[in-house]
Amino acid sequence: MIPYALGLGALMGALTQLSPWWFLGLLGGLLLPHRARWAGLAAYGLVVLHLSLLQDPWRDQIGAWVRLEGHLHEGFLHTPKGRVYVRHFPPLKEGRYVLEGHLLRPQGRRNPGGFDQGTWLRGLGVSAVLQARKVVRFEPARREPRDWFRQQLTVGLSPPAAALVAALTLGERRDLGSTYEEFQRAGLAHALALSGLHVGILAAFFVLVLYRLGPWRYLAALGLLLFYLWLVGPQPSLVRAVIMAGVVLVGLFLGRGKAGLLPALALALFIHLSLEPHVIFSLSAQLSYLAVLGIALVLPRLPRLSGWRQWLWASLSITLAAQVLILPLLLHHFHQLPLISPLANLLVLPLLNLLVPLGFLKLLTGSLLAAPTEALSNLTLGLVGWLSEGPQLRWGEIGPVGFALYYLGILPLVLGLYGKVQWPKALGLAATTALVSLASQYPSRAELWQLDVGQGDATLVRLPGGVEVLVDGGRGWAYPTLARALRALGVDEIDLLVATHPDGDHVEALLQVIQNFPVGLLVMGPKAAGNPLDEALRKTAQSHRVPILEAKAGTHLSIARAHLRFLGPQGDEVEDNQRSLVFILQYGQRKVLFTGDAPTSSEARWPAEEVDILKVGHHGSESSTGEALLAAFQPKIALIGVGNNPYGHPTRAVLERLHRHGVKIRRTDLEGAIRIELR
Repeated sequence: MIPYALGLGALMGALTQLSPWWFLGLLGGLLLPHRARWAGLAAYGLVVLHLSLLQDPWRDQIGAWVRLEGHLHEGFLHTPKGRVYVRHFPPLKEGRYVLEGHLLRPQGRRNPGGFDQGTWLRGLGVSAVLQARKVVRFEPARREPRDWFRQQLTVGLSPPAAALVAALTLGERRDLGSTYEEFQRAGLAHALALSGLHVGILAAFFVLVLYRLGPWRYLAALGLLLFYLWLVGPQPSLVRAVIMAGVVLVGLFLGRGKAGLLPALALALFIHLSLEPHVIFSLSAQLSYLAVLGIALVLPRLPRLSGWRQWLWASLSITLAAQVLILPLLLHHFHQLPLISPLANLLVLPLLNLLVPLGFLKLLTGSLLAAPTEALSNLTLGLVGWLSEGPQLRWGEIGPVGFALYYLGILPLVLGLYGKVQWPKALGLAATTALVSLASQYPSRAELWQLDVGQGDATLVRLPGGVEVLVDGGRGWAYPTLARALRALGVDEIDLLVATHPDGDHVEALLQVIQNFPVGLLVMGPKAAGNPLDEALRKTAQSHRVPILEAKAGTHLSIARAHLRFLGPQGDEVEDNQRSLVFILQYGQRKVLFTGDAPTSSEARWPAEEVDILKVGHHGSESSTGEALLAAFQPKIALIGVGNNPYGHPTRAVLERLHRHGVKIRRTDLEGAIRIELR
């Protein structure tokens, strides 16, 4: 009971970083025996004391121009004062630097499904980002023991095999490229995160090889694991696994037998949070602890079979048990779940059981084991590539209510496994939470998302019934951002795709959208002769059998109770921006005016009509959004899709015009993605 009290007490203490009200969780300790109660309280106090002693070393310098000196490693500048994350283009080589730039707070998410730099860095205990503007001095990195080991590991291997072995052995994934995405699509991304799988394989291998040392082999194995942790670095999932392995190995050395999985997990949580309370913000740590908790709770209660069926069932059941508690996290952060994951783990994990210790031996032997390592790596890569083509369950972001309903639904099933609740009642309770979750999705509301794709435009209109309208998409380099946002919002197909005009900052990403999302209809303006982007977009649509509608002034479209009325182009325009598709999207009583990059000379030709929302033309260029337009359409909200740019967008003249007309201005460069309900 004491290990559980220590783990829960430490967890309550760490959660006070989210809200001080988490101290109320200690009231549950009143139900524990006297000794365990005091152990939990002591663990809570230890973590809270640690947090109170931590200070932000950069607090007084945020926003200032600073000069920092330190060693740059994997994107982090290690200074005497603490670590900062360095942002510089192009990325800087590792070495010793003196850098000048602005010290900033990390950014949060800019889009649905976007990268949350702030939470990621908080999980690593880093509170500041250096926007490096000037490299004052650079000294190449000194050769370190890790460099020698990495050279030993990769010598004699082809680049793909070297990248895989470096990821599995040293946790270095920077050279994997598309291989990492293949592991994700196959449901094997966890195999690339150094954690219990790797530590378990290595610990068993060390104990077997050191068998002649008797009981001392357990301490020797622990020493080798600590050396491995030093070599790789303190990754949260690896730290958890090494602590748990240490608890087990020390218990075996003392002759007390093998420690139980749950007590070892609780002790690891206590030790880990006592040393690094910020680790609760790490997704890697969350997935690691919850996966092991799922295995500890579910696996022992599952039935056992006989013969080869038990081997097959054990391989499948451990994958399923590990995913029971992490499933909503996986769907929330990665927006897809490979349905082939159990089979992938069954086929690939045995290969990794050989490749991980082989990689560790290659650290010491160099080219001697290059041939078997190359062969096994290529076999693994080929198998993962094949499995990555399997079907995927797509899912959008999950809110707090969704997480609560999922775990409320899982709880009676776990209690049913332990005989605490009868199965009919457990299934009924789980089904009720599932029905409540489904019912909460209806009725769906119409909404508009102005997505942040930098200096470009991408607007998603979501209509009841799962109907999606995407207007523009930004530049090609912004496609990954756009795709993650669409997946996070649960978009699996696009019913209507509108390309306002063939400028790269509006439609270049649409080439990849058509290739990766089913599209019902593509709406474009008249053909732009000699424009390669216009031609490429039409050819891509034709090759994917997407029908194309050429729209102009007077064209009308209806979709899911929404109506699109096109005001331009008239057909006699000469310049590209003048030929922008201009239309009013009306849903119910709400009207949105989309203007592309149309200039003020075109605005004068549109019939006046009061609208609610104006999608500001040309990212706020002075040549668009004139006085006549604002007087004729009287918008209440102005949306500006804009990022860092050398053009001065949005210009002061446009902002002043909007202010004079009492229009509320919303900008993606200041807010990130913007959501507006259409009622």
